[in-house]
Amino acid sequence: MISKIKIMTRKEFVKICTLLGISIPFQSVLGSCSSDDNNNTIPTGFSGKVLIIGAGPAGMTAGYLLAKRSIDFEILEALPTHGGRIKTNTTFADFPIPLGAEWLHVNRNIFSEIVDDDSVTIDINTTPYDTINDIAIDSATGQQITFEEAGFTIDQKFIDSSWLDFFQTYIFPDIRSRIRYNTPVSTIDYSGDQIKVSTNGGQTFEADKVIVAVPLKILQSGIITFTPTLSNAKTDAIENAHVWSGFKAFFEFSNKFYPTIVGYDIMPAASGQKMFYDAAYGQNTPQHILGLFSTGLPAETYISIASDDAFRDFVLSELDALFNNQATPNYIRHISQNWNEEPYARAAYLSAYEDSTLVNVLGKSVSDKLYFAGDSYTTGSDWSSVHAAARSAIRAVNELVIK
Repeated sequence: MISKIKIMTRKEFVKICTLLGISIPFQSVLGSCSSDDNNNTIPTGFSGKVLIIGAGPAGMTAGYLLAKRSIDFEILEALPTHGGRIKTNTTFADFPIPLGAEWLHVNRNIFSEIVDDDSVTIDINTTPYDTINDIAIDSATGQQITFEEAGFTIDQKFIDSSWLDFFQTYIFPDIRSRIRYNTPVSTIDYSGDQIKVSTNGGQTFEADKVIVAVPLKILQSGIITFTPTLSNAKTDAIENAHVWSGFKAFFEFSNKFYPTIVGYDIMPAASGQKMFYDAAYGQNTPQHILGLFSTGLPAETYISIASDDAFRDFVLSELDALFNNQATPNYIRHISQNWNEEPYARAAYLSAYEDSTLVNVLGKSVSDKLYFAGDSYTTGSDWSSVHAAARSAIRAVNELVIK
């Protein structure tokens, strides 16, 4: 097996699922085989109001499920738009370019699991990789390996769509009237019977329950404060969690001189990830788009480059060295996404090598009032993916309605 394509282990989770795959951008390549975050039986009885902080995948999923059960809720979103880290560019190519989460890493049944309505037909097109004929290349040695040999058997690409398109089509219509945009939260006071949520603009909202669905780096930054302060265990988990920096870029070339994936071995493995990949894979397009994905230290290397022109030249030099000087003469244009600069993300996602016990603490509710939903707030079986974020929202709503 090629050594430079990293196999993501996730400690106990791999032992349970016995599934290996190539690490790829902004997600886990491991599909959850646990039912802990996948219980759609939601008892009725709760009749209060819920505030959801954040309109990313978890916040939208939570709002959608509450709407289906006629529970009063509002979503407070800091940005002027929804989606969070499933942000998508629709102008660079003739197909959507995911600037954040890009792949489906579990069975397509996850779409129906989120929609939770057997009468709805999910019309989202995805394609698996050709595990026999698609080639991954070791950046250091040039050694080739098929995707089947690498264990890359589950992950799928969205075709002429993205995770954002899925949420926009099947989830957003039921929650659009409940989202308050440009409403960044500053404090959450859960000391009384009613929870008081204050914003940077001086507004105050009250609710019986709150679902915190913001990226973990936002909690680490301290821009949202809690009264009373969270428990020592919760605070320690937030402060000690290792959240990777994130940087993606897309280069258009006049010819396709690269394979499906070029893998890099980052040492130590927990310091981050990096790969080049065919971003136009499976699309009906004449364009040749090469994606660059990096987290952790590799991302910080790109982020530290002083200018966009210098970044372009740096990447073209990397590719020229790999592909016999074919990158520079075929270069057309590029775009990039620095997730560290996004004010309400500030990073990519929780390290794939984080301790599962710590992740479990991140996902626990507080005082039957605060519930946490998102790619970092899970039971510790799976994290750092859109499907994990959605399942954490399902779990949070289940628990909230029961208590």
